[in-house]
Amino acid sequence: MNGIFNSSIGKKLIMSISGLFLMAFLLVHLIVNLMLLVGNGETFNRAAHFMATNPAIKVVEPILAIGFIIHIIYASIITLQNRKTRPIGYINTSSNGVTSWASKNMYILGGTVLIFLVIHISNFYWKLKFGEVPTLSFDNGLIQMEDAYSLVSGLFIAYWWYDLIYVAGALLLGFHLSHGFWAAFQTIGWNNKTWINRLEVVAYIYAIVITVGFSIIPLYFLILK
Repeated sequence: MNGIFNSSIGKKLIMSISGLFLMAFLLVHLIVNLMLLVGNGETFNRAAHFMATNPAIKVVEPILAIGFIIHIIYASIITLQNRKTRPIGYINTSSNGVTSWASKNMYILGGTVLIFLVIHISNFYWKLKFGEVPTLSFDNGLIQMEDAYSLVSGLFIAYWWYDLIYVAGALLLGFHLSHGFWAAFQTIGWNNKTWINRLEVVAYIYAIVITVGFSIIPLYFLILK
């Protein structure tokens, strides 16, 4: 078993599985974040409070962190190995034989997405988890929760340049996902001509949904607030 996961295919398999797990998380994260656009803040605050206090989410959080670490480590290992065996660079093509820009720059895209993720975590997650965020009372004082809405919206409203960084991060993430989505399924065995063609289409749709969804949020506060 160790031999399998130490092989080139095994390492790609681990990277693909961890990537698919992270892509599922992105959809959930996007759904929660889009609640910033409805309900005058209460909807998002309740959703954020649920995510912060739900026991299942508390179990998933460290698993998610491990997933990120594993994905980054194996992506780095595979990239370095590919560069050693292919000095001109590793190139992956789509089913139609066309090499996309994203497929040739996956590691660079992943690195820039990681930088954006660090900025995102330091400004939102870290402050909510360890900082001092004002609290609000709901349901006649029965529920006390952090005013996550004011934290997020305040940052987007006050700093227009952060909105642009956020949109740029969403675009880079979209490019990364447009290749990573179908490539992950290809690695786990869905690699016949019919499925790859379908998965490429789904990958582009998924990447567009994620990019547009995360971009709408800062643009909403920048333009309409």
